[in-house]
Amino acid sequence: MEAEKSEKWVSINNGEYLYIPKFFTKIEGNELLKNLLEEIEWKQESKTMYGKETIAPKLSARCGDVNKSYSYNGETRHPQALSDSILSIKERIASVTDIDFNSVLLNQFRNEADSTYWQTDAANELGENPTNVYVNLGATRKFQFRHRDKKGSFDINLTHGSILITRGELQHFWVHQVAKSKKKVTPCVNLTFRRIL
Repeated sequence: MEAEKSEKWVSINNGEYLYIPKFFTKIEGNELLKNLLEEIEWKQESKTMYGKETIAPKLSARCGDVNKSYSYNGETRHPQALSDSILSIKERIASVTDIDFNSVLLNQFRNEADSTYWQTDAANELGENPTNVYVNLGATRKFQFRHRDKKGSFDINLTHGSILITRGELQHFWVHQVAKSKKKVTPCVNLTFRRIL
């Protein structure tokens, strides 16, 4: 099911979300994307699954309060400091969330073959019902959601300069992914803002 573009909170089973397609103007988005591609120390991570090393089909980086580490897949990750571009994005999204985010995960999707696997952003460090903000800069990519108990699914096409805010129980009951595309896709950067307690 394709979710409608809406600037109002949408209630679903076990959670809510708000999608704002043109939160940043095209000019703002272009400048932010250019800066992030240049100033962030991007890495291609790997993990071991079933005894075999798997290379992630994307580039990524973690930025935030350097005193706040984050655990993922049994590993403790230490963030890079927040760049000026990330700080400016952080200030803008605080105007609609009233949350002082101190951690951001950046994923760079270089082309249509880059993707993420089904996952959730509900680690213990984020509190009981975390509010997360996803910012998309660059090419449009499909963000797919699937309920853990098979109570529905929906897709949102995250366009250039858009933001998606999730809150309530959503991160506990819904998993999400950015799938590979069958069509040619230019680069984009997706930022996930979180608050580590």
